[in-house]
Amino acid sequence: MQDADDLLDPQSLVIHGDLDWDNPEANDTALAPAIWPASTYAARSSAEFAAMANQPRHPRYYARYGNPTQERCERLLARLEGMEAALLMSSGMGAMSAALLAHARAGDHVVAQTSHYMGTAKLLTDLLPGMGVEVTLVDQRDPQAFSKAARKNTRMIVAETPSNPTLALTDLAAVAGFASSRGITTLADNTFASPINQHPRDFGIDLVLHSATKYLGGHSDLIAGVVCGSRAAVEKIWERSIVLGSNVSPFNAFLLLRGLRTLPMRVARQNENALALARFLEAHPAIARVHYPELASHPQHELAKRQMKHGGGVLSIELKNGDGDEQGFRAAQRFVAALKLARNAVSLGGVETLVVHAASMWEASLTPEQMRRAGIAPSLVRIAVGLENAADLQADMRRALSFSGREE
Repeated sequence: MQDADDLLDPQSLVIHGDLDWDNPEANDTALAPAIWPASTYAARSSAEFAAMANQPRHPRYYARYGNPTQERCERLLARLEGMEAALLMSSGMGAMSAALLAHARAGDHVVAQTSHYMGTAKLLTDLLPGMGVEVTLVDQRDPQAFSKAARKNTRMIVAETPSNPTLALTDLAAVAGFASSRGITTLADNTFASPINQHPRDFGIDLVLHSATKYLGGHSDLIAGVVCGSRAAVEKIWERSIVLGSNVSPFNAFLLLRGLRTLPMRVARQNENALALARFLEAHPAIARVHYPELASHPQHELAKRQMKHGGGVLSIELKNGDGDEQGFRAAQRFVAALKLARNAVSLGGVETLVVHAASMWEASLTPEQMRRAGIAPSLVRIAVGLENAADLQADMRRALSFSGREE
């Protein structure tokens, strides 16, 4: 069954892609994967112990190094992203930290985007510079900005597309083409798109990262992260991850594997709901702007059509400001508070619709100037669309918008 992952539709792949196709006899006959809670495993001989201790990512040596449940989940994750290997870790930030620290050390340089997930942004602007790694942030909407910022000591380019929370896009082919010519490793955070809507590997990206907490898990009940790439690249990151202690728990690996079984169906419904909601909100008189790549009004719509299959399940909106930023800030808070179906909670990718007022969430972590540079308007609300009935979601939004313009 060699190269079967190239032949299978994603819906078939998520059902069977965790099996060992090269060694069928090694597969468990139980249809549900086992949870291996052991922290350590006994060797039958000195020779076997030496082999276990010196084989990278051995699944039956010590749980910080690997685990059979984790190994099975990683096999499927690698196939979903079309990569040789995957490394499952305790969180998306665990994966991002290990990947960056495996490629950059004191004296090196990293190029990244201005608009990133807040945890990634802090890693880039606080932790890495404190370790002697220089970081240059650029506007991801300008494909040439990455190459202009690169230096002789640039070791990595970090992209996130679509980005959080403004849904700005990065031209992956342009970034990968330049980086490849200079020997610079590229990493793309594919969390918002998921492997169903976008394959960064197809555009030449070296490493693909996910917060598996989001779409991959899909049920708001686990924390995990994954980075996919060549076998050599993943082993390099693994060596850093075991020092950082960012190993995933066997139970979370099991939950993730179970969630992946329905990934294509869930994401297809979320794509449909998000597009319907984006169109509805774009036509509403209380909305100043809708950020969603599949809308023709998105400034990077043509790029979205080239590198994404669908727009994804996340959109953000800006309410009309009225008399200014303070009024817009308060209107967004009233809108979020008035919603009934959509829940006011962080994260995304679950079965339920979640909303956050970005400026409220980040006002303690980012200055007004930093939020302005990231494109976070005072009235911006991020909507992570779930699996509810689209008409019900629209009705919930319509009713809440009628409250947003009322002063308390």
